[in-house]
Amino acid sequence: MSDRGTFLTADNKNSAAAVSVKDLRKRFGPLEVLKGVSLEAQEGEVISILGSSGSGKSTMLRCINMLEVPDSGEVRIGGEMFRLKKGRYKTEPADRRQVDRLREHIGMVFQSFNLWSHMTILENVIEAPVHVQKRNRAECIEEAEALLERVGIGDKRNFYPGHLSGGQQQRAAIARALAQRPKVMLFDEPTSALDPELVGEVLKVMRSLAEEGRTMLVVTHEMAFARDVSSRVVFLHKGVVEEEGHPAEVFRKPRSERFRQFLSNER
Repeated sequence: MSDRGTFLTADNKNSAAAVSVKDLRKRFGPLEVLKGVSLEAQEGEVISILGSSGSGKSTMLRCINMLEVPDSGEVRIGGEMFRLKKGRYKTEPADRRQVDRLREHIGMVFQSFNLWSHMTILENVIEAPVHVQKRNRAECIEEAEALLERVGIGDKRNFYPGHLSGGQQQRAAIARALAQRPKVMLFDEPTSALDPELVGEVLKVMRSLAEEGRTMLVVTHEMAFARDVSSRVVFLHKGVVEEEGHPAEVFRKPRSERFRQFLSNER
């Protein structure tokens, strides 16, 4: 079996978590953003990651797919650990090919959409499957059209991103991430750049993905989504996990005073 089709390496157990983060640390100059964060998501879990601005939420998500390389700690995808090494000035991937291969298992949705403006929506969606994963173009087009229908914008496939609303662009970005056939979906505040009336259409798609059993890590300020859809909620504060648990428990009776303050401010 090829690397692309293998989620677990031969020496890993089938019970390995979909995502595992252990003692993750990341510093930007004098500012330590992550101070030993640990988190684990089993296959099919939806974890909502909450916290105030600057708490380290987005940095943690970016470290999971190596858009930011952590200074220390472990990140495992399906049981396989990203191999890191100490460079001259900072930590860096030990094997870029491994990073590229593991990233194929991770779909990332950004708050600012990050669609290629010079490509149609359909071209955006098939870009990675065709040119990175080297899959059959006709097969990728057929799958992309089905995904665009799935997120409710099948009629926009030949439009350019600039001709779509923010909500439509974000749904296109979700389709693009799904086209990679990822094992894990990462969402970095996917509704924060949207007008309020467009938030619901994106959350509806995300809810349906959760109902399908997708493994999802979602940095969000949408408290209703976190409460109703999540398997677990993680609250970050100043680079550490301040609170974690089932949403019914942590929302009803938070143990952390800081989390109680956060919830009162979000209401």
